[in-house]
Amino acid sequence: MSPATLPGLPASVQRPGYDRDATRIGIVHFGPGAFHRAHQAVYVDDLLAHDPGWAVCAVSLRSPDVRDALQPQDGLYTLALLGERPSLRVIGSIREVLCAPQQRRAVMSRLVDPDVRLVTLTITEKGYCLSADGIDAAHPDVSRDLVQPEQPITAIGWLVAGLRERRERGLAPYTVLSCDNLADNGGRLRRAVLDYARRVDRGLAGWIEDHVGFPRSMVDSITPATDDALRAQVASALGVEDAWPVQREAYAQWVVEDDFRAGRPPFERVGVVISSEVEGWDRAKLRLLNAPHSALAYLGLLTGMGTVAEAMREPVLAGFIERIMREDILPTLALPVGFDPDAYIGAVLERFRNPAIAHLLSQIAWDGSQKLPVRVLGTMADALAQGGRIDRLALVVAGWLHFVVRQARAGAELSDPMSAQLLRIGAAATGDAAHDVAGFLALESVFGALATDARFVAAAVEAYAALGDGGPAAVARALAAAVQA
Repeated sequence: MSPATLPGLPASVQRPGYDRDATRIGIVHFGPGAFHRAHQAVYVDDLLAHDPGWAVCAVSLRSPDVRDALQPQDGLYTLALLGERPSLRVIGSIREVLCAPQQRRAVMSRLVDPDVRLVTLTITEKGYCLSADGIDAAHPDVSRDLVQPEQPITAIGWLVAGLRERRERGLAPYTVLSCDNLADNGGRLRRAVLDYARRVDRGLAGWIEDHVGFPRSMVDSITPATDDALRAQVASALGVEDAWPVQREAYAQWVVEDDFRAGRPPFERVGVVISSEVEGWDRAKLRLLNAPHSALAYLGLLTGMGTVAEAMREPVLAGFIERIMREDILPTLALPVGFDPDAYIGAVLERFRNPAIAHLLSQIAWDGSQKLPVRVLGTMADALAQGGRIDRLALVVAGWLHFVVRQARAGAELSDPMSAQLLRIGAAATGDAAHDVAGFLALESVFGALATDARFVAAAVEAYAALGDGGPAAVARALAAAVQA
């Protein structure tokens, strides 16, 4: 893969629709992993046809692997869109790839380049080194950066070092945009940057507080990891080798808060939603996408299913999922302006049915003690406050409890931060619904005030009993009854 090979690619392969040589780097991105290259970089690829001033300099904070793979290809790589009709597209928005530990001067040169007006990040929550209200100063990498702020190794350290240089040179600051799946990602990043900056230079911190924007954002697209099968498929289709193709489902969403202080890319021209209600979009995703995912995971696993698409081929389970989305979850949401609930629910159901995405239910089932409170229990609390019904959603909670009991009885592992407590409770289950549910409701960090709400307790006990022994036949009967109710 290289600029020279583009003209010879099959006609079915989409190529950059602009003159790459005419583009200028306007974005520095930290963390050019598969998700960035399959999501934000694709939006930017579309954007460059409208405005050539927003090409990307991709910076790896640790490993040189992405640089070493893409640099010989002049930043080009293939995106495989997975669906009933798969397609391939060459992405050209990344014009430079750097490895920060090995190319410090080049990274800093980009951060102080006046053409760079936006710095974006996909570094996972761990990469931000966050504390409850700022930066985790005890983290070894952060404490090291605080001693040597001019030679940073953390993302926060690099952001502050670049802003310090721009301030000293009299340059306008760049906007900092987190694209990681974190609630209030912009707000949390802002607090961390300001906390770190105050520890280095209080005057700089004041300047950042007054002049730098940290927009919130929400991103969504399933992006399976690149494997040898994808590399072989792409090479066969293109007739040339691509060192690091990426793949994702066809669906993608990006919602961004309009808090840009140094000019904003015309994102809305390429499908990005610009909104002052990112929190509302994020909550809608959490409840209308993530909660049904958890429902499919636990109820699907109990009925012997392996993947989301496989579970959605079961009419009763698919009907149950659609019903809780439309009748139980949607009424609890205060929808943001521009949100079309029917279109969104339809798109989610279509995504779930995508046979090209082998999304394992066992993986979605991880960390239930952390996921269910925000995905399902919050919805149930809101429904109770509104006088709504919770019996169908209670089946999702009961599905998790039965799943834990099954794992405990089988002596199997449970991927969850509370695995020891959960397995102990699961092992003590007797099959008596009131007894078993009471054991789990003792987990205050999971159930909170709901554990003492008589309406919730009654619904949970009834749902747990309805699932019987947690076997396929009993679960199927309970779901059928719930769909018909």
